[in-house]
Amino acid sequence: MAAAGVQRITHDTRVRLHRTRDLLAARCQEPLTLHDAAYEACLSPFHFHRLFSQAFGRTPHEFLTERRMEEAKRLLTQGDLTVTEICFELGYSSLGSFSTLFQKTVGCTPTDYRIGSARFHSLYRVWSHRFVPTCAVRTWFGGAT
Repeated sequence: MAAAGVQRITHDTRVRLHRTRDLLAARCQEPLTLHDAAYEACLSPFHFHRLFSQAFGRTPHEFLTERRMEEAKRLLTQGDLTVTEICFELGYSSLGSFSTLFQKTVGCTPTDYRIGSARFHSLYRVWSHRFVPTCAVRTWFGGAT
């Protein structure tokens, strides 16, 4: 028996929710609305929101925000785009809102994240070979150290 306020999700509905979650993930850079996602799942917006939250443990908005922040971190570390360009690339319309949300979610500003990432990767390239255990070197090179 389901607890109060929790509805049993049928297999068909679960498949539609997963398909919609995949759509949200794939199109996280586009301005999607709750109505768009609910339409894809063939549910009313209210019902979709409730079932999505129940199935995945987060609201559609929280899921979309997580995906956008993951993509923002990737773009900050791997790309040459400015923070403003990344903001608009991910579908945000305000640099201030994006930076505030990024700092709240990640714990630092986008610029600080980019600087920290660059420092880490440059140090990693310089020092990574120095921290290989001797036993691993012997295994890789047949005992010659």
